[in-house]
Amino acid sequence: MKLTKSPFSDEVFLFSIENDNGVRLEVTNFGARIVNLFVPTESGHKNIVLGFDSIEDYKKETYYGATIGRVAGRIKDGEFSIGESLYQTSVNQLGNTLHGGNPGFDEKIWDYEVNKTDENASIVFSTQSPDGENGFPGNLKVSVTYTLDNLNIWSVSYQAKSDKDTIFNPTNHVYFNLTGHPSNPIDDHSLQLFSEEFSPVNEDTTVTGEKRSVIGTPYDFRTPKKLKSTFDSFDTEVKKVQGIDHPFFLSCSSLYQIAAKLISPDEKIKVEVYTEEPTIVVYTANFVEGVPMMHGEKLIQHGGITFETQVAPGAIEFEDFGDIILLADEKYTSQTKYKIVF
Repeated sequence: MKLTKSPFSDEVFLFSIENDNGVRLEVTNFGARIVNLFVPTESGHKNIVLGFDSIEDYKKETYYGATIGRVAGRIKDGEFSIGESLYQTSVNQLGNTLHGGNPGFDEKIWDYEVNKTDENASIVFSTQSPDGENGFPGNLKVSVTYTLDNLNIWSVSYQAKSDKDTIFNPTNHVYFNLTGHPSNPIDDHSLQLFSEEFSPVNEDTTVTGEKRSVIGTPYDFRTPKKLKSTFDSFDTEVKKVQGIDHPFFLSCSSLYQIAAKLISPDEKIKVEVYTEEPTIVVYTANFVEGVPMMHGEKLIQHGGITFETQVAPGAIEFEDFGDIILLADEKYTSQTKYKIVF
């Protein structure tokens, strides 16, 4: 197990963890984000996540690979209530609050510490969000731990505590493309989701509040199927977002339930997603105009896919979507694991 640290820009570092199997995870304290994930192949190494070569590019497109918070997804009109108290958060997309508003966790320079054993290595990123930042109540302390082990599992663990009742629903915004090339669409990747229900969305991609069966829809991934079949559909939901940008409610309720499997076109690489969260938001890079070059390649539409494990967006509006209220002095913990099989 190897762990190194190198400059990425002023105040910002790139940390590299390489396990005994040659899997290499590279992360930075700018946005507590994953930058690269290299998998050994017959011809060398393949980078299976989307990212940029410079911090300047991440500042243009801040969500790629980043920790998202305080609240992932959209808060409709930036409004929510806790008990009798009403709150207004800063809106930053179509009159709604997206991914915690600006600046979000993705734009912060996080503190860090490193830990290494023979079997795994971790980077612990930590930051504080002051009371009233972007309209959210409570002084919030947050840490995110990235761990890579010799079983080829990349774990993302969250911890948080607030001194006031608040809302909290973080996620990670990593994009996968198992061909290693963002210029290749993910059409021929096979996807399996362990979900029987999803939520339709409005024109502004806020959720409608409905839970709809996936059966008979292009979003039925209960058994693996090529993503191209969904992208080519004339279904209203698909056309609305030009792909997938929807919450899927997970079928299992066990700890670290399997949520998703993504299989490369040549079936040589597979990513399995396990989580404690009840929902996974799947987004298929539907709008990519203006995105900077990625390692010399132009990102094509549907050039990546995200698996945002979280409580469903809309939970603050719709009771059966889940609970994202974090009570004062209550400890928040959650973990998602990505197992790389090759």
